Amino acid sequence: MSVQARIEEKLHDLEPVHLSVENESHKHHVPPNSETHFKVTLVSTRFEGLMPVKRHQQIYALLAEELSGPVHALALHLYTPAEWDARGSQRPDSPNCRGGGGR
Repeated sequence: MSVQARIEEKLHDLEPVHLSVENESHKHHVPPNSETHFKVTLVSTRFEGLMPVKRHQQIYALLAEELSGPVHALALHLYTPAEWDARGSQRPDSPNCRGGGGR
């Protein structure tokens, strides 16, 4: 099973209203077909009443295995359904990679 598929499967535990897991590895200085950089957009009623840090901690706990191994970077955009609707169902774009190596 691919890293992306494992991430998606584990995040379903949060009963998402919306879930998008995007492999952004190709935008970074990594070998072709890498699965090291991901962007997650997750909308769930489970986030209601939680500050952003608590939401992130839930994700880190679910993805501990991936974060200790193949996943180098994980951008998280976590919303309640009301927050998602207020954003017009849009998440921020990722910034461009600076190429690594301090360049």
